Amino acid sequence: MTKPIYILNGPNLNLLGQREPEIYGYQTLSDIENDCRAAAKSAGYSLEFRQSNIEGEIVDHIQEAGNKGIGLMINPAAYTHTSVAIHDALKGIKVPSIEVHLSQPAKRESFRRRSFVSEAVTGTISGFGANSYNLGLQALLNLLKT
Repeated sequence: MTKPIYILNGPNLNLLGQREPEIYGYQTLSDIENDCRAAAKSAGYSLEFRQSNIEGEIVDHIQEAGNKGIGLMINPAAYTHTSVAIHDALKGIKVPSIEVHLSQPAKRESFRRRSFVSEAVTGTISGFGANSYNLGLQALLNLLKT
C-alpha cells in the first residue's frame, strides 16, 4: 500500500467555524478533513489528518510524516510566525511539503508577515479560505506525480 499523505493543523484550528468566521470562514476542521479525504482517496492516497495546539506534538508529527508519509501539507497557524522548531523539523524531512493558510497573512497584522515555515517548505498557498486546502492538496498531488 502507498504511504499516506499527512495533513497537519496547528493551534486553534479545532475552533474553525466558530472562531472569527469573518476571517476563517464557517467550515469546520472536520468539514475540511472530509473534503481532503475524498480528494486524496480519488487520487489513490490515504490521509493522516491531525490537529494539535502543542508545538512539540506538531514537530513529532512532522518527523513521523518524514518517515512514514509520502508528502506533507501543514497549516501551522500561529506557529507560522514563531516556531523555529517547526521550521527545523520541516527542513529535516525529505518528502514534498506545502504550507497552507485560510487567510492571507500578508494582508493582516504586521507580525503575521514573517513565516518561518515558508522558508522550509516546497510551496505556500494562502488566502482562499477552506479552498486553500484543496489547492494545497492538488499542488502536493502534482508534486507526487513527478
